[in-house]
Amino acid sequence: MPYKVLVVDDSSFFRRRVSDILNKDSNLTVIDVAVNGQEAVDKAISLKPDVITMDIEMPILNGIEAVKQIMAKAPTAILMFSSLTHQGAKSTLEALDAGALDFLPKKFNEIASNSEDAGSLLRQRVSQLARKKISIRPVRSSQIGASSTTSSLRKFGRNNRIEEKPILQERTLANKTAGKEQVAPTVLKRSSGKEYKLLAIGTSTGGPVALQKILTQLPKNFPLPIIMVQHMPAAFTKAFAERLNSLCQITVKEASNGDVLKPGCAYLAPGGLQMIIEGKESLAKLKIIEDNSPRIAFKPSVDVSFGSAAKVYSGDVLAVILTGMGSDGREGARMLKSKGATIWSQNEETCVVYGMPQAVAVAGISELALPIESFASSILKEVKHG
Repeated sequence: MPYKVLVVDDSSFFRRRVSDILNKDSNLTVIDVAVNGQEAVDKAISLKPDVITMDIEMPILNGIEAVKQIMAKAPTAILMFSSLTHQGAKSTLEALDAGALDFLPKKFNEIASNSEDAGSLLRQRVSQLARKKISIRPVRSSQIGASSTTSSLRKFGRNNRIEEKPILQERTLANKTAGKEQVAPTVLKRSSGKEYKLLAIGTSTGGPVALQKILTQLPKNFPLPIIMVQHMPAAFTKAFAERLNSLCQITVKEASNGDVLKPGCAYLAPGGLQMIIEGKESLAKLKIIEDNSPRIAFKPSVDVSFGSAAKVYSGDVLAVILTGMGSDGREGARMLKSKGATIWSQNEETCVVYGMPQAVAVAGISELALPIESFASSILKEVKHG
């Protein structure tokens, strides 16, 4: 049975265009449209769609307020359409804070170089969110939703869905040989005793909520520098870093060329660029570069940043792969692991999209899969700070 989609926008042209694109997928069907936020709330309650595409600027009730009411009254997976401006970023982050799961640029020429690719990406993202409906719960206004986008289809990568069996998660499995049940850990039981010089985090779709849940629980005197690669366009990374900095005890900033990595500071890779670590581990610096290589699908790329971390810090890295579409981070994590680094991944149940974590899991790179709620305490325990 096709997933049901409600399209919300005050522009009749945009409603028709989005509807036409989505209806080309036999697994999706646009069941209705709404012309303002209040109508969206009413139809979300009465029609119970699997996914809602939502504009921000609308009459009567704007998209942000509509998301708040929908998540309180009829929790639904919501994809926001956003303008790629600083103000658009702030408004979109507010919508994500209200409970929306993801966003895409409203101007399709900012999604991809041609309409066919843009349509394919939109259908893919809506389908991904539709499959998450069963796990959507009412959210508090203090929670941030999940998002990730880039300015082209290439930067998302054409994900080949991984079908291999994922690693053991927080579920109970029968141990047939021992006649007992085994339960995968939901939190790190004890520190490995390793010494670390860097915490590295890579994520995509669903990353903002995951990053916030981890970073807001770290103390001001966290002993390691942190690098973060979140697939996001340039207009959003600065606003997102500022938002995190206002919520966290540690310092969070959009990375700048020449930044010296300091303990208790988290550096977010700028959208559209690559973040590379260089120098010696005792005085490591960040280099921010443009990258026009056709071999690199993502800008910023987890693989690129993790690979540079392996060269500078060798095995003294705790690396984490969180929710996201595709497999970016797998090869960078592989490089780190070959040097002796520790690799963790987010479990399937708490991911918005179980793509990137699954990629490192099925490759045998991840040593531990945790629910997002357990990461902060487990990190603190592993680095012997909790």
